[in-house]
Amino acid sequence: MTSVGTLNTPEEAVARIAYLSSDVVVSVQSSLGTASAYSSQLETLSSTGAKGALAPAPEVHIIRQNADPLLSVFQPVRSGKLVSVTTTSDILLSSIPHLYKLINYPVVIHVSMQPAEFPDYSGITAIRQTGLVLLQSESIQEAQDMAVTAHALAIKTGKAVVHFFASSGAEDPVTIEDQALMDKVLDKTAARTFQSQSIDSSSLYADDGVVAQTKQTKPPVASNGASTVASGIASPASEISTTANSNGTSTIGDKSTEPSLSASSLEEAISSRAVTSDDIYKHVSGIFEIINQVTGRSYNVFEYQGPKNANIALFVFGSTTKLFQSTVEALSSEEDYSRVGVIFSRLYRPWFGTRLADSLPKSINKIAVLEQIKKKTTRWGPLFLDLLTCLRAGPAAKGAPVVVGHQLGFINSETVNQAVRGIVQNLKAEAPVQNLFVGLAEGPELAECKVEQPAVETAYMKILDQLFGKRLHVANSLDKPHAGISATIAASPEYGYGSLLARIEKRQSFVKRVEELAKSSGFSTAAPGEALSKWLLVAEDPEKSASLADGIVEKLEADGSKVALELLADKALFYKQSHWLVGSDAWAYDLGNSGVHHVIASGININMLVIDSQPYSEHAAADASRRKKDIGLYAMNFGNSYVASVAVYSSYTQVLHAMIDADKFEGPSVVVAYLPYNKEDDSPLAVLQETKKAVDLGYWPLYRWDPQGEQKGGVNFNLDSERIKNELKEFLKRDNHLSQLAKRNPQFAANVASSYGTEVRHQQKRKAKDAYNKLLEGLSGPPLTVLFASDGGNAENLAKRLARRGKARGLKTLVMSMEEYPLEDLSNEENVVFITSTAGQGEFPQNGHAFWIAVKNSTDLDLAGVNYSVFGLGDSHYWPRKEDKHYYNKPGKDLDKRITDLGAKKIADIGLGNDQDPDGYQTAYSEWEPKIWTALGVDKVDGLPDEPAPITNEDIKIASNFLRGTIAEGLKDESTGQISASDQQLTKFHGTYMQDDRDLRDERKAQGLEPAYSFMIRCRLPSGVSTPRQWIQMDDISNQWGNTTMKLTTRQTFQFHGVLKRNLRSSMQDINKALMTTLAACGDVNRNVMCSSLPTNSAFHSEVHAASKRISDHLLPATTAYHEIWLQDENDKKVQVAGDAIVDHEPLYGPTYLPRKFKITIAVPPNNDTDVYAHDIGLIAIKGEDGKLAGFNVLIGGGMGVTHNNKKTYPRTGSMLGFADIERIHTVCEKIMLVQRDNGDRKNRKHARLKYTVDDMGVDVYRSKVEELLGWKFGEAKPFHFESNVDTFGWQKDETGKNHFTFFIENGRIEDTPEFPMKTGLREIAKVHKGEFRLTGNQHLILSNVDDADLPAMKDLMAKYKLDNYQFSGLRLSSSACVAFPTCGLAMAESERYLPVLISKLEGVLEESGLRHDSIVMRMTGCPNGCARPWLAEVAFVGKAYGAYNMYLGGGYHGQRLNKLYRSSIKEEEILEILKPLFKRYALEKEDGERFGDFCIRIGMIKPTTEGKTFHDDVAEEDADEE
Repeated sequence: MTSVGTLNTPEEAVARIAYLSSDVVVSVQSSLGTASAYSSQLETLSSTGAKGALAPAPEVHIIRQNADPLLSVFQPVRSGKLVSVTTTSDILLSSIPHLYKLINYPVVIHVSMQPAEFPDYSGITAIRQTGLVLLQSESIQEAQDMAVTAHALAIKTGKAVVHFFASSGAEDPVTIEDQALMDKVLDKTAARTFQSQSIDSSSLYADDGVVAQTKQTKPPVASNGASTVASGIASPASEISTTANSNGTSTIGDKSTEPSLSASSLEEAISSRAVTSDDIYKHVSGIFEIINQVTGRSYNVFEYQGPKNANIALFVFGSTTKLFQSTVEALSSEEDYSRVGVIFSRLYRPWFGTRLADSLPKSINKIAVLEQIKKKTTRWGPLFLDLLTCLRAGPAAKGAPVVVGHQLGFINSETVNQAVRGIVQNLKAEAPVQNLFVGLAEGPELAECKVEQPAVETAYMKILDQLFGKRLHVANSLDKPHAGISATIAASPEYGYGSLLARIEKRQSFVKRVEELAKSSGFSTAAPGEALSKWLLVAEDPEKSASLADGIVEKLEADGSKVALELLADKALFYKQSHWLVGSDAWAYDLGNSGVHHVIASGININMLVIDSQPYSEHAAADASRRKKDIGLYAMNFGNSYVASVAVYSSYTQVLHAMIDADKFEGPSVVVAYLPYNKEDDSPLAVLQETKKAVDLGYWPLYRWDPQGEQKGGVNFNLDSERIKNELKEFLKRDNHLSQLAKRNPQFAANVASSYGTEVRHQQKRKAKDAYNKLLEGLSGPPLTVLFASDGGNAENLAKRLARRGKARGLKTLVMSMEEYPLEDLSNEENVVFITSTAGQGEFPQNGHAFWIAVKNSTDLDLAGVNYSVFGLGDSHYWPRKEDKHYYNKPGKDLDKRITDLGAKKIADIGLGNDQDPDGYQTAYSEWEPKIWTALGVDKVDGLPDEPAPITNEDIKIASNFLRGTIAEGLKDESTGQISASDQQLTKFHGTYMQDDRDLRDERKAQGLEPAYSFMIRCRLPSGVSTPRQWIQMDDISNQWGNTTMKLTTRQTFQFHGVLKRNLRSSMQDINKALMTTLAACGDVNRNVMCSSLPTNSAFHSEVHAASKRISDHLLPATTAYHEIWLQDENDKKVQVAGDAIVDHEPLYGPTYLPRKFKITIAVPPNNDTDVYAHDIGLIAIKGEDGKLAGFNVLIGGGMGVTHNNKKTYPRTGSMLGFADIERIHTVCEKIMLVQRDNGDRKNRKHARLKYTVDDMGVDVYRSKVEELLGWKFGEAKPFHFESNVDTFGWQKDETGKNHFTFFIENGRIEDTPEFPMKTGLREIAKVHKGEFRLTGNQHLILSNVDDADLPAMKDLMAKYKLDNYQFSGLRLSSSACVAFPTCGLAMAESERYLPVLISKLEGVLEESGLRHDSIVMRMTGCPNGCARPWLAEVAFVGKAYGAYNMYLGGGYHGQRLNKLYRSSIKEEEILEILKPLFKRYALEKEDGERFGDFCIRIGMIKPTTEGKTFHDDVAEEDADEE
């Protein structure tokens, strides 16, 4: 029965057969991002998990064409995998060394002949002597049938088969493969035999002893002469491991004719021999017969079409066989062409010339051989010689046809008639012309398949261009003309090397010519001669010669003489060029490595940039036999080369240093650059994440090696990978036993490397469990093992509490995270309780994920003797849509079902904790836990001890001795990168958070390493005002101690990430030297005081800034712990700032400080650029009649933090208390804070912010308490008006004539990238700037107080570093995002790294709708804590799970109104589906001056949020009811 479906190209037909007939398909593509003609079918089959005919789930491996693709065949085929390759003819020549090694494996290589319109068959003729079987087809149907034949033949004979094909032009589609044919023609027994064996060989160059053999059985006593034959692969016994006794099956035939032999006689008569061409002929003929029987389609080794009395035959070897056949048939009515036939070789190799004559009419006396070979290297074509050998040699020569060779050019339907006539006419001539060219020499001009540099790789090219400018010369650049040379060859290292040698010689000749002309009188004026003479003195100095070059060119152009024009023709040579060859990791494979060797061995001053793109995540699965060289190590072994290993997405600065060093080095230089990607259009985020893993874990160490370093007064080797420096130094102190083992046993190397981390993890689990078991030996009660998976700590705390209670009841309890538990012990447990929370979209938390995968996939885990129960923690409203309800408590439910399926018995039904219950998860837990005790018989136990209350933040603060804790002791502990949990809370008061890199979490865990801990440091910077010197100092700190970037926060201060524990104290000291502090930048205290940046009114800004600084200083904690811990004198003695006092005193805060964080901001109407309504205290600056600052309207109770789906938490905008004058405003802030200190909720931190205190007490009551402390009442609030809460970009002039420029700093991240060297540019500006910098509340930066005289120089600097660009969409300019991944531990989704990507996908519709310049406030955060103040944005996205966000609409443009939930848990596709039409509608229907948030409310998209307590009311998407 034929399957339903159609195929439109030969490649589609072939791809399906390859997939269905293989274990592994190696899909070769010109680039990873460019699909091949095979790709669509392979992707469809692979993505749907389609089963193969011979394998349950065939694998598809995508390999780049220039990455030596056939190397990927060796490892799987030697492991007993049936491998096929789908490729084009472009790889054939370079792969010849591999083809010889593959001939005795059942590999099938499907080759699409190229170029498609006029293929060149010289690649096929070049491999005809390799021993491969070569099959040919020329239509979709033929390609499908020959693909089946190729696989059947390879399996039957154990020989490699190349199936080459070309399209015969426009064809009708064919149906997909016939299943009956596949079942009948593929020898499954032979396939299983091969799959059951493996070959132990790691060599690519020495013979590994594999020979395709046939086993034949001969009766010991001659009878009817019958024998059975089985074919397949045989190997030396020492190298083969197999579970089968035979590696082949009987040949196709009538079983009734086969002799019946006893087992004993058969055993005695088996013999093996190599597969011969006769065996191949027999098998292929049998396969053709089956195809004919099943489908009715007929095929033969040689196929002849024409009259039986033909006297002329055309033997076509090319892509136009069918065209010739149809044309000859059409001309047969004409007498001259009535006896002409066409021959075609279906099986090109082995060549069965002796059987050719049997396929032809005896009447044929002349044969025209038509060979479509463009790159002809001999006078006679290969097929012509084949025919001469078989038809006109030996006894057969007498009476044999005359063979006349023709070279076949481009033929199409319009020219084929003329071609046939010309060929026949030549044959009928008395002396036919040999090697007559038929058709056009060139085919149609098609868009050449360009060799392009992947988009992501342009990063390094941009850096080269920035560094060397006009001096840069890339010899093998893809955008340069290379006359007569193909792009592929021109991009090779060999070509580039030769080109550079010629270039160097040319410049030497150029210098000599300049020297001659400088002395001559050939110039029209004297100026060129003088300039050239000066240039000759510095011609070999890169900088000095470059400084003179432009001037010389100008003088030569002005001179206009003949000799001047001669020099201008090579004006680029006036620069001492920096010569570079740029290549990929294809140069690291053996077949591409020769050019690299030539450059290094030459000793010539040539620089190589080799870009390695293999993602770190693929390294463990990488095929060891691919023989990829470490080019850096290879170059260092020569001893004459500068070598650097760099990664632009890890350290931009290190890349700059390496490239500059390479340029200066006199000799060969090799810069090996990491840029991992799966596809050439991968996002920068994906490349960044892969780079971080590789660098952090030492897979890609960053280093620079200069063999002359010590001679220059430095060192030869610089290790630039900060995280692995100490580890590597320690490692180098001892012998590397693993490396020695790998050298002695190379085949073990990959296994040792890939399994080491796994073994470490296993041993850690085993030791932990064994140690705990020893502690339990003294207890007598029944055992209880409690395993938890927890992401926020609730499940872990619950598990530990359950274990404590079990122990108190006499049970032998063990509590562990699921990831720490050795799974092989599970079947031996007696009683097990699993407690798991729910992460993301119904996923297991990270520390339970691997355990779940192992349990889910286990096929041999028997839990028949295990008693168990499960408790899950979830939130039934977290995924409110009906289609998402199954995510609720999914891990617990899935685990419960799976454990039952494995045979375990429940001691209690699953408990499902729900955050929506009155007491949260505790409601269900209080019902579930007693069932456990009852089932274990320990429910009635008297005298249970009282449980200690859980330690809270308040306990930690009280016990800390005014924020000291054990921080100092923890910093001295070098065994770990972390600090204790209590100290993690206390360091926040000191301005630093402990974090870990979440991009690296999983990989480090897999390696048996602790998380990549580091610290975020936040400065305290009132009003966000910084001097240029402070800017440079902050830049230095980020480079020396951080991750080389700075973050400008939404609270107008500097934030550093990636500071390692050992560098914390040094970082704090350097910040202190910059006359700044980090004290109280975080924690339960008043944090950094914000203030409007106000570039157009500097005098007023200075007054407001002074007020903010006074408030900040007044509310600063008084503890001396900060100075004791972080600031030390030269003798490493603690500085006792407050003398020798043992106990501090906090006059404002007391020993427990505040219940929660406390934030103050100042806004200056009409600009609400600090979101004055969003803070605990919001101060609105009021001008007096004299234009000076009179005082402030005071708002209280603003706040942004929320917990998803907890309606008891909500954002709130501030409430007005009244007016206070400037002299007393710091006291007002103090008293407001004190009322919160004494009345805030210290039991429930989710309810501890001032906003809840104000709502609980009421605004009037709170005001009265503040006024009571003040001793006076607030005045009436003064009138004010806000117009915007975004920044104004570009140049502005203030009332004093000073200039200010607001830079657009997307999401506040100050960093250098190849496209935008922002950080370097700002540093250069800071070096010359005489004014100040102002950080804005929207994460941007203002260059303030620039004098008119300094303006031109400043503008030049800004232009040089692209800092003058603010021509972005209004949406982008009005956007803001928090840090989120990878460092924030609270993040549920991306924010800073994703918002720019999302905006880019929306800008097209904004442009179309005429909204490009409209300001629409869009904000994104990775969690609901609200750091970027999303609840005030017109459009906001708040992370719910990785890749999923809650969408909010309707915020006030001035920051005065909260938005409201519009959609829950939506991903990018849904976001775009909502916003694109909404933006279009806004463009069409908005009223004059109407803002987007107001528009959404007016048209009914969303209802307005009138106050914080109504934030959750009337949302557009209500939670779906439980089913």
